[in-house]
Amino acid sequence: MRFAILSFLTLLGSVALGAPGADAEPKIEFNRDIRPIFSDKCYACHGPDAANRKTKLRFDVESGAKIELSGARVSIVPGDAAKSEVFRRISSDNKAVRMPPAYLGRDKLSDREIEVIRKWIDQGAEWQPHWSFIPPKRAALPAVHDADWPRNAIDNFVLARLEREGLKPSPEADRPTLIRRVTLDLTGLPPTPAEVDAFVNDSSPKAYETLVDRLLASPEYAERMAFRWMEVARYGDTNGYQMDGKRDMWRWRDWVINAFAQNMPYDQFTIEQLAGDLLPNATLDQKIASGFNRNHRTNSEGGIVPEEFRVEYVADRAQTTSIVWLGLTFGCARCHDHKYDPIKQKDFYSLFAYFNSVPEKGLVYNWGNDEPLIQAPTPDEARQLKALDDKVAALAARYDSLAPSIGHARQAWERKMANARTAAPWTVTAGLVYTQPTGEEQFDGKRVIQAPDGKFANFNYLDPFSFAAWIKPDKPDGAILSHAEDYAEGSGHGLYLMGGKLRLHIIFRWTDIGMRVETVNPVKLHAWQHVAVTYDGSRYAAGVRMFIDGQPQQLKILFDDLNWPMDFKFPFRIGAGSGMNYEGSIRDVRVYKTCLTPQQVSTLPIDDSLSAIARLPRASRTAAQSEKLEEAFIEQGLPPAALEARREWFDASDERQKFSKSLPTVMVMKDSPEPRQAFVLKRGAYDAPGDKVSPGVPSFLPPLKPEWPKNRLGLARWLVDPGNPLTARVTVNRFWQSYFGTGLVKTIEDFGSQGEWPIHQDLLDWLAVELSSDGWNVKAMQKLIVMSATYRQSSKVTPDLLQRDPENRLMARGPRLRLGPEVIRDEALAVSGLLVEKIGGPSVKPYQPPGLWQELGGSDGYVRGKGEDLYRRSLYTYWKRTVAPPFMVNFDSPNREVCTVRESRTNTPLQALNLMNDEAFLEASRKLAERVMKESGPRPEARVRYLYRLVLSRDPRPQETQVVLQALNGFRARFGQDGKAAADFVSYGDAPRDPALDVPELAAYTAVSNLVLNLDAAVTKE
Repeated sequence: MRFAILSFLTLLGSVALGAPGADAEPKIEFNRDIRPIFSDKCYACHGPDAANRKTKLRFDVESGAKIELSGARVSIVPGDAAKSEVFRRISSDNKAVRMPPAYLGRDKLSDREIEVIRKWIDQGAEWQPHWSFIPPKRAALPAVHDADWPRNAIDNFVLARLEREGLKPSPEADRPTLIRRVTLDLTGLPPTPAEVDAFVNDSSPKAYETLVDRLLASPEYAERMAFRWMEVARYGDTNGYQMDGKRDMWRWRDWVINAFAQNMPYDQFTIEQLAGDLLPNATLDQKIASGFNRNHRTNSEGGIVPEEFRVEYVADRAQTTSIVWLGLTFGCARCHDHKYDPIKQKDFYSLFAYFNSVPEKGLVYNWGNDEPLIQAPTPDEARQLKALDDKVAALAARYDSLAPSIGHARQAWERKMANARTAAPWTVTAGLVYTQPTGEEQFDGKRVIQAPDGKFANFNYLDPFSFAAWIKPDKPDGAILSHAEDYAEGSGHGLYLMGGKLRLHIIFRWTDIGMRVETVNPVKLHAWQHVAVTYDGSRYAAGVRMFIDGQPQQLKILFDDLNWPMDFKFPFRIGAGSGMNYEGSIRDVRVYKTCLTPQQVSTLPIDDSLSAIARLPRASRTAAQSEKLEEAFIEQGLPPAALEARREWFDASDERQKFSKSLPTVMVMKDSPEPRQAFVLKRGAYDAPGDKVSPGVPSFLPPLKPEWPKNRLGLARWLVDPGNPLTARVTVNRFWQSYFGTGLVKTIEDFGSQGEWPIHQDLLDWLAVELSSDGWNVKAMQKLIVMSATYRQSSKVTPDLLQRDPENRLMARGPRLRLGPEVIRDEALAVSGLLVEKIGGPSVKPYQPPGLWQELGGSDGYVRGKGEDLYRRSLYTYWKRTVAPPFMVNFDSPNREVCTVRESRTNTPLQALNLMNDEAFLEASRKLAERVMKESGPRPEARVRYLYRLVLSRDPRPQETQVVLQALNGFRARFGQDGKAAADFVSYGDAPRDPALDVPELAAYTAVSNLVLNLDAAVTKE
């Protein structure tokens, strides 16, 4: 279909480009007229892919097309189609002779295509490199007959084409239409009635420019630009694939919003997202920016091959980069040379190599972010963290100032310790009584144990802890004291008697991160013994100490973070209260539990080895001995003032650590010190490496400059170098699409041989050069487009114009497009007064039909937000990839599993059902009705007028007023007779109903408001 449209427009362009004489032969241009035919009909057998090329004849390069064939035949004879074998074969009626071959099931070239090729050969068969691989040049502005119409350079190009086609541009849209159009385009929100009035009544020559400047300076502009970038960057709040667990990348989204708000130059915007982490002295924001290439899906399914999916992640980055900045389908060369473009399979893996050294895993953790990641505090959080750092530093300095007194105390304590020979008595403070079995309860965010007297105590042993217990074991196996979460990704601890020995389990994450420590010697059975355990909170078993009846126990490390999976036998079976008790667990166990204070810990028995260490000269002590003595001194010998200073210092450190753990993180790019070798993967298979490749760019594009590093930073600089023929073109083409619905090149993602020839190449190239030469100024480019007379035209269309240019590619009228899903929803929130305009922050969960997550994803249910979370802009809506927000999907949002750059617009019954029945729109209709009833007086005509001004930014036409008033009267009659139906209709949503308003009357105006929100004009920009 696209080539049918292309052929029609090509004929128009070909005639227009003819010589000045009326009877002159139209000039056939290879790139515009011939290459698309070759690409579509011939490349499969005679194209870039050597593996599928049938003969040495090829049509992707001139040297392969103009060759001698067997029998003194010549494929293409410039100037003489009759002697050219190519023309003879494509025009033959003999199925055994003609090309494309009939046996392949390919259609014969059309008569028009054959004629165009004949004319091109007769005109000299002039060849051109593919148009998009030639650096753009700023063409001179074409002359036009109507010199008063153009407002900037865009209009000269558009009008010159229209005049060649015998067309005229449309008049400028009226002011209410124009302000609604440009406000929706630049901010994604409708203008208020006051803003419309101010613009309509502004008679200054710069009224429109003032409006545009105000919109570009608004924070809503940055959010509008950021939403489309989310689709480009395949942003989501979950990992994707079957498990589709949660991730947190919203700090990267905040960076994007801020970049657009600050009008970051597009070249810098590119460099920081592709290689911000590699910039010299990279800032936190630049590292966050590199999260662009961590937005791809990741897999946590247990049965996958990790290397296979690691390769998938790298390939996704390469493909995304090529689509976003080059507009080329590099992914087609993943398994073989590209069949239509000069992209070798080696080129794909050379690009792949730039992204191959990230130290990541193919099998990821399902909940949360995976390495490499960084803490990414917001500016306010960064200030709080700085204040806590300063507090810790001040208290540490205060403690250090006590060094002289601490030194004297240390000397006295060591002398005392050197003379010690016997253990100090050990007393046990009274504690909570824990008698099996008993229940566990949730209390204040921590796991606790309930004592017989009903009191609760914190029982959170993932932090440093100490506890004591009396035991009288009846059997050599069983749980003494335990605490844990449930099986799925749980955490906790357990003290067990296993094989006659005491064993301590500490779990950080079920089932792969934890430790297991047990006594070397067995304990006595059938005798009461006093057990004390201390733990320093680290992930290493060396931080555990255990005492039985006051005697230190020699411990054996079965495994910890440093040496697992030695002796890995699922050590994390949990005791009482978990539902996973060991059979034969101890009965009649009385446990006296207390969390010991530092003073209580100091009553633990003195390790006789400390005396031996204290007697050694300082110079003779090992580091471990010195550390052990230092720890004992701190516990037992610090002066009170120093002990208090140290406590305050440690408390502040704990406070800082707790706050630090609460800060958001973001996944970022990071290269390993030793680059991972990349290979050409045969047929794209992860386990079939072929030739080695190094990072590099394709040979048909300009080379890297010698001064650029051969890493992602060098790649990013190459992409935005003015000598790169693609990046600026691809970028302005996407900008153009956002305003006119279709790019100057319709195939947004494909500027290659199978892509569409640009409808206005000179205009595209002029805009590309303008962008790159103007410092990659994004806001300036948006302003240039919306300030043009082309953009400002009325969108009214005549039957003749609709027939000649149904898609408005020639731009003889203004854009008329259905709004994007995010704009439709945000518009309803805005006009109803519900919209919460809060910038940035975590994603929120607005209304969604119940049960979708369970039905489609088999996951936990969707727990929607409350309060302002229901009314944030759609940019912040939580995006679960396997169950994308249903309203957004119904209105053509991509699911964000892969990079998407082309905007799609459909018209389906589901869309109307959404707008009429979705809880969010019914609630918005009610709040809109409340506004109308309270802000526009009692007269129905005035209320209808205000309703139209809120939603459509204009007054209703007389016929529209009549229709809406008739509908209003019908609704009044119905709801007046059925009070329950009226009450039900105005009960949707969490927003409170105004009790001062009559319920049947409010229901009638709610129905009318819903009607207006459903109008074609409401979901369309005109």
